[in-house]
Amino acid sequence: MSPKLPYRFGALAGAATVAALLAWTPPADARVTQIIIDDTQPLRAGNPAVVVPGWQQVSGRAIGELDPNDPVNAIIQDIELAKDPDGKVRYVASFVLTKPIDMSQASGLMWHDVPNRGSPLVIGAAERGFNDVGLASAWQGDNSAINAGNGTAVRPTELVGGRHFVQVPVARNPDGSAVTGLVFGRIVNRSGLGAQALIVQTNPVPYLPASLDTTKATLVSRDHETMEGVVTGETVIPSGNWKFCGGGTFAAPLPLTALPVSICLSGGFDPNKLYQVVYTAKDPYVLGVGFAAWRDVGSFFKYASADDSGTVNPVAGRIRWSIGRGVSQSGNFLRGWLHLGFNEDEARRQVHDGMWPIIAGRRIALNFRWAQPDGVLELYQAGSEGPQWWAKWPDRVRGLPTRSILDRCKHTHTCPKVIEHFGSAEVWELKLTPEWVGTDAKQDIPLPKNVRRYYIPSSTHGGGAGGFDTSLPGVGLPTVGANCPGNNYGTGIFPANPVPHTETQNALRVHFRNWVMHGTLPPPSVWPRLKPGERDGDDDDDDDGHEHGHHGDKDGKGDKHDGHDKRRPDLVEANKAAMGFPTIPGLRPTAPEAGFINPVLDYDWGPEFDPSDASGVPTNIPPPIKRVIKMLVPRVDADGNEMGGVPVVLRDAPLGTYLGWNITDGRSGPAPLPLVLRPFHKDQNCDYVGGMIPFAKTKAERLASGDPRLSLEERYKDHAGYVAAVTAAAGNAVAQGFLLQVDADALIAQAAASAVLNP
Repeated sequence: MSPKLPYRFGALAGAATVAALLAWTPPADARVTQIIIDDTQPLRAGNPAVVVPGWQQVSGRAIGELDPNDPVNAIIQDIELAKDPDGKVRYVASFVLTKPIDMSQASGLMWHDVPNRGSPLVIGAAERGFNDVGLASAWQGDNSAINAGNGTAVRPTELVGGRHFVQVPVARNPDGSAVTGLVFGRIVNRSGLGAQALIVQTNPVPYLPASLDTTKATLVSRDHETMEGVVTGETVIPSGNWKFCGGGTFAAPLPLTALPVSICLSGGFDPNKLYQVVYTAKDPYVLGVGFAAWRDVGSFFKYASADDSGTVNPVAGRIRWSIGRGVSQSGNFLRGWLHLGFNEDEARRQVHDGMWPIIAGRRIALNFRWAQPDGVLELYQAGSEGPQWWAKWPDRVRGLPTRSILDRCKHTHTCPKVIEHFGSAEVWELKLTPEWVGTDAKQDIPLPKNVRRYYIPSSTHGGGAGGFDTSLPGVGLPTVGANCPGNNYGTGIFPANPVPHTETQNALRVHFRNWVMHGTLPPPSVWPRLKPGERDGDDDDDDDGHEHGHHGDKDGKGDKHDGHDKRRPDLVEANKAAMGFPTIPGLRPTAPEAGFINPVLDYDWGPEFDPSDASGVPTNIPPPIKRVIKMLVPRVDADGNEMGGVPVVLRDAPLGTYLGWNITDGRSGPAPLPLVLRPFHKDQNCDYVGGMIPFAKTKAERLASGDPRLSLEERYKDHAGYVAAVTAAAGNAVAQGFLLQVDADALIAQAAASAVLNP
């Protein structure tokens, strides 16, 4: 490619910013060349927020440049189409540091957090108690937003508490012309004559049409889609019956001048149908630059004393260790970031010593042309391609090479220590289990010795509210169904699952710090497996370098919670019969059925797409589905609660059935608000939110309703009996290393103060 390509930021970039960037004198090597401090504030925390003595936040922008010829950058899709006249590729990334004012008090550990869709991040009281430093910096460069309160829109400054953004180049052809290609967008559960926007999760599809001529695009409606991608009732809408627009109606459309791209439809939208448009877009962002920007900002604050202009690194010389951390989409980012080799910077240094992808079992779909970073799990969204596992393993069903996420970092000796943890929602909605058993689901994939895995059973995405009254009808259990967080899904039929992740995560944080800073091994990995009866050793390796692990059942004969024969697999097919799921009043008697789980779909993105790295140019839009990958789930006990996993007090002293899944009810808006119909997803999996079905209080109540699950009185007799059960469960969790004693004491006190079987 020509080294004299004109450099062009996205449409939201200011001319003054671009002019300033082009005026730089490039240094000899590529890295963060300048930091601009925009804001310094005392740290405020809590609600209402109060100043935290001795702490401050420093925010600003990091200006960096990349050498496209360096192997650590060459993997970035379209980087050759993003070069400045001098051959470099540049970006601007926001950052926020949270640090002790007196850096001599700092512990030496820095947490580098990955923002989720631009959301502000700050380290919590636990990290501050250790005197750790927090860094959050941007990676998502699609620069899309519905309004100023969300998204990743570029701004001239980064203030403390502001949303994050990274300004990345737009790819241009060698002759300077616009790059074009096919993209798709979807409208679901919407009605009325007004225009409807093309949304991915909560933000716009980030690409404008190359032409507003609808004869060059295709709009279809669909009557139904299954979780496995079977489509019924697809109808092509004539090109004369719809328009690209920026709002308004078909009869009176507003011009389309900026995101979001909207559709104006003659006769309006039917809430019973889904609408999908495929169109030719222009100006793809070089989104893979976001991987490098997050790498370089982390490397700068860890290693640099000052930038090229002499601006001092506010934490210079005080960081010895760093851990990258991301939750959900941001955890998927970390997995993709490591897979593509970005834990090595251009100076050939290892960036982070540890990596903590939280409730994230896939890789972010970022490094291909026309990527939609907000996409997570809906039909035709990428993110489950290639190796999702940590050890080298064949992808037998998809016929892909034997690879692992760690291949590149092993080659460069830059692999971090990894802790990952998940809950049941990641199994049921976020396509997790192929990471454990591969695409053929026939054998457990072993873990390398630098990886620990912990499964938090019967829990929703990110964990629930915790406590005990939260499970009691008429006390703290919500009276309305949980909100389904997908693209306008509506609500579930069951209230939110309260099983928490908080206390488990508190313990894992301590273990991770000690592992990275002192080499102290965390507890053995704990997750459901096909082959029962095994557990991790004390980091003993087989000849293949893998650590073979199971869950925390120390003798292999079953634990107090499940009482099941450990000769049976912990992982089974995703249906009621295989799981042993009970028939519970209020739940349709066949649930969960085969086809209810959200599966990995093997898409054919076309010949220009590399499915192992999820890089390249997809040309099949939407992609045909070649096959459905078999999904497994944990077995459940007689109550419907999952067996195995780490000990969690509320699961081990249950007050009901705690689900990692829920069922959409086709409407939302509890009384007295008018109900809003959202029927397209009715009776399907409620995106990635779990539900809760409480136990009856007495035997008479459960018999009257036909509930096979023992009542609270039959289980615990009285309030004191329940407090005793919580005390025993907490003691077990502490003994296994998954609960801090301070948290155990707090849980026992909460149980004592609860309304469980209280007169």
